[in-house]
Amino acid sequence: MKTLHTVTAVIELGAGLALLCVPSPVGVLLLGSPLDTPTALSVARVGGAGLLSLGVACWLARGDSESRAARGLVAAMLLYNVGAVAILAFAGIGFGLHGVALWPAVVLHAVMTVWCVACLRRPLRRHCVKQET
Repeated sequence: MKTLHTVTAVIELGAGLALLCVPSPVGVLLLGSPLDTPTALSVARVGGAGLLSLGVACWLARGDSESRAARGLVAAMLLYNVGAVAILAFAGIGFGLHGVALWPAVVLHAVMTVWCVACLRRPLRRHCVKQET
């Protein structure tokens, strides 16, 4: 789980910073179209802030991979990755949008989804789980 947290941190910190700083070029890379309205730019930046916070949480949790909180973070990452696959794939298939990074992003999030599921299927080590009294 430590590696999953670290990889997710690096990916999401980068994506979050990109969406915060240069959302329109990110829109072109992902969707083949610039984000050219104040509404689109604002929504993209809010998404960037969310990704930045996910990246920070993963970075800080990378040394605590056997706690219930770390598993909760992986569950949240799973939900995010499933959503990202669905939204980006629909953008490509349903809306006909296409940027050079769209399908690689779908594949990346699909791989991260599988990795999250694999980590969540592993039981916590008993000595790492505090017994409640």
